[in-house]
Amino acid sequence: MTKTHARLTPLADSLPATVPFVGPETQERARRREFAARLGANENTFGLSPNAIAAMADAARDVWMYGDPENHDLRQALAAHHRISAENIMVGEGIDGLLGYLVRLLIGPGDKVVTSQGAYPTFNYHVAGFGGALETVPYKGDHEDPEALTAKAAEVGAKLVYIANPDNPMGTWHDAATIQRMIDSVPEGCLLVLDEAYVEFAPEGTAPALNTDDPRVIRMRTFSKAYGMAGARVGYAIGTSDLITAFHKIRNHFGMCRISQAGALAALEDQTYLRETVQNVSDARARIDEIARENGLSTLPSATNFVAVDCGKDAEFAKAVLDQLIAQDVFVRMPFADPQNRCIRISAGTAEELDVFAKALPLALKAARA
Repeated sequence: MTKTHARLTPLADSLPATVPFVGPETQERARRREFAARLGANENTFGLSPNAIAAMADAARDVWMYGDPENHDLRQALAAHHRISAENIMVGEGIDGLLGYLVRLLIGPGDKVVTSQGAYPTFNYHVAGFGGALETVPYKGDHEDPEALTAKAAEVGAKLVYIANPDNPMGTWHDAATIQRMIDSVPEGCLLVLDEAYVEFAPEGTAPALNTDDPRVIRMRTFSKAYGMAGARVGYAIGTSDLITAFHKIRNHFGMCRISQAGALAALEDQTYLRETVQNVSDARARIDEIARENGLSTLPSATNFVAVDCGKDAEFAKAVLDQLIAQDVFVRMPFADPQNRCIRISAGTAEELDVFAKALPLALKAARA
């Protein structure tokens, strides 16, 4: 008897069955206990606006209906917020989902894509999934290197070049003038993917002015970080109307849940709560720096909702510290490329969570040094 089976494409068959991140839930199942402090996923543990919670609860009564496939109300509100046209905005299932759509639109087997070695790995995951060829450049002083990125893009004829500002996983950032120079130097036939997931936490003057007529750049924003809606999966892209329209060719038109749409709209309208969250995160970053210095460590300046703590040695030592923190029920992560992997990365948690971290860190360092 002939047996049938799924016949993967050669590209899919060649890929590893892995995901960019191992979630804390996966680790909790393996450990058979929960974490006491969830400080590894850059989630906003201060939560979302009460107005957004109420709007989502109200929308739940109508969840028997699909969400609006045009995301009309949210796009119009975002357009008013940024003082641009709604035709320059595409809403999608978080920045991760939008990156997948963008790569699908532009990258085929063998097409060159440039990023930094050790930068956000989900982008690389999408590039590999569509057969793109990644080219990387090293960080420079714990910052992504705009000049090196655009030079490499010109050298290899890249169709996409990616940078996050502020950066993940280091938390460092460039000012608006530096990023604008990068946009201006993008080579012909290349598109800059400017990931601004953490921009609400950054100092004024970090983001260049929005120019929706510039075909050299697409900007990515999210409700996952400052707005505290990581589980709702709401992101948006800002670009030229032609590029935004192209998303309609391949996107999941019913990908957005109406509960998420309602929550994002209410969160956007509550800018007072957003400002309170940004202050809470700033206070938490200062507390993380204080804890690190109490234990003889240093931190990198951060414009995000996490802090990279320099463990002062190499990746092996940093991994030992991380493992010891996890053993004490503190979930953290670390960069995966040298030399950034001398650090561990701590999310800006609540005072209670950081108290747990403060108690665990000296014990973790003692065990790692032993």
